[in-house]
Amino acid sequence: MIVEEETGTFWEWVIPMCFVLCASWAIWHIPAYILTWAPHENESKLAQITAVLEGSDIAPNLPGLFGGFADIIDYTALFLLPVFLILGMRGVRVASMEFQHYRPIDRFALFFGRVTMMLILLMTSVMLYEVFLRYALEAPTLWANELTLWIGGFVFLCSGLYGMQQRSHIRIFILYDVCPRWLQKIFDTIWTLVFVIFAAGLVFGSYKQVFITKFHNWELFGTAFDPPIPATVQPAVLIIICLVAIQAVINLICDWNLEPEKHTAADDIDEEELEAIKRAVGDK
Repeated sequence: MIVEEETGTFWEWVIPMCFVLCASWAIWHIPAYILTWAPHENESKLAQITAVLEGSDIAPNLPGLFGGFADIIDYTALFLLPVFLILGMRGVRVASMEFQHYRPIDRFALFFGRVTMMLILLMTSVMLYEVFLRYALEAPTLWANELTLWIGGFVFLCSGLYGMQQRSHIRIFILYDVCPRWLQKIFDTIWTLVFVIFAAGLVFGSYKQVFITKFHNWELFGTAFDPPIPATVQPAVLIIICLVAIQAVINLICDWNLEPEKHTAADDIDEEELEAIKRAVGDK
């Protein structure tokens, strides 16, 4: 008998949110890390990033540590990121509607699925706050639109990793299901190899532009709020695409000995949601 684990517990909300908050602080203060660990030799670029840090530093009065620009909060945020990642991976619980044939190594992607949920919650809160200020107080912000766009980019990327682990990417089964299992394995191997080659080519072709031109030079968005969307989202694209490729290889290995499945239209029906609808209309 399979005992279902309780999901949606207090810590399943708190730990991903703490991870998001630490990551947000660290990302916003990346100029401090750049100036501390990899300062520009060009004085103009050095002065430019220094000015960006001075204008965006949330705790400007704290002294830098170890002779650099990063302060105690910056280092604390970096230190807590792997701590909350490990705690989140250990504490994640798989819901009944999620893919059940998971392995311990899948906990990384599962945790990022929870992180994505927290990002959606934050993005929605920012949008509601902006709507309230704009239409109730007639005092719109200069940052809500860009911040929503920024968070939405990370939602899209992180959900891609989670979607790969859940096997919820688009697949056409009209030919796949009629093939014997050995041929299905060949198909799975081919598409995984193609995806890995694509990810490797993407990183190889855009590494310099993304990590040198965009990230190291800390390119901003060019608006009133001026967030570093190009400097952060583009590197995140390359990092996440590599993680998705690794997850695709993990899926191939983990699913290698599974029995073949037959897919029908009934697979798209959420039984729990259907039961909830029946209870709502009084059909017992």
